[in-house]
Amino acid sequence: MGNGSSCFGQSHFTEVNGLRTHALVGGAGDPLVIVPGLGCASWMYTRLAGQLAQERTVYVYDPPGHGWSAGTWAYPTRIEHLTAHLAAWLRQMGLSGAALLGHSLGGEVILDLAVRCPGVAGALVACAPTGIPENPSVPIQLLRLLSDLPRERLELLRLGFHAYSVPGVRRLFLLAYDQRRHLTGPLLGNVTLPTLLVSAGRDPVVHAWTIREIQRHVPQAEVQIIPGAPHALTDACPHEVARVTLDFLKRLESLRNN
Repeated sequence: MGNGSSCFGQSHFTEVNGLRTHALVGGAGDPLVIVPGLGCASWMYTRLAGQLAQERTVYVYDPPGHGWSAGTWAYPTRIEHLTAHLAAWLRQMGLSGAALLGHSLGGEVILDLAVRCPGVAGALVACAPTGIPENPSVPIQLLRLLSDLPRERLELLRLGFHAYSVPGVRRLFLLAYDQRRHLTGPLLGNVTLPTLLVSAGRDPVVHAWTIREIQRHVPQAEVQIIPGAPHALTDACPHEVARVTLDFLKRLESLRNN
C-alpha cells in the first residue's frame, strides 16, 4: 500500500479483470465503501471519508477510467460495466457484504449492484442518486449540473475539473446517455437490503420527488434530508452526511445483535 497524494488515507491498487484499480483507504473498524458519481474521483470525497473514518475503515473507490483507476477505450462506457467492475473489485478486496455509500450515479450503481449481484453488497446509503426513476436527456442533465455549480465549494470545482479530465468528454457522454437505456428503476422492488436515501435540500439535479419515489419502491428504504445542501452534499456537508450514515449503520448493527 503506497502513500496517496491525498490528506485522507493511503492509495491501494489491485488488478481487477486486467485493470489496475485504485482506492484510498483509511480509518479503523468495519468496512464502508464510497462509490463516486459520474466523472468523479476519490480525491473529491476525502472530506466525507475523513469523517466516516472516525468509526469505519473507509475505502474510496475509483471506478475504471476514473481517478487513478485504469480504463480502456471501450470500458467503461455503460452502466453495467460500472456495476460489474465494482462487484469484481469488492470480491477481489474481500469486501463482499460491506456497507456501500454511493453518490449521484454511484447511488444508482449500488442499487443496481444490490439486485444484479446478490450477496456482494451490504447495507446501502444512496446520496442524491441520479438516473432513477427519472432518466432525463443528456442536455437536461448538463443544464441541471450547471445550475448546481454556483452552490458548490470553489475547491470542489477545482478538484472536479481535474477529475473530469481523466475519463474525458466521450466517456462521460456515453455513460450519461446510457442511463436512459439502463433502467434501474424497475429493479427497485427487488432491493432487499436496508437502504438509506440521503436527499440534498437544494439539489437542482435530483428532485425531492425522485427520492420519495425510490423510497416507495424499495422495501427497506428510509430517507434523511440534509437541508440547504447542494447536489455534492458529500463535499458540502460531510459532517451531516457522516452522522446520518453512521447512525443508520449503528442502528442496523444494534438490531442484528438483538
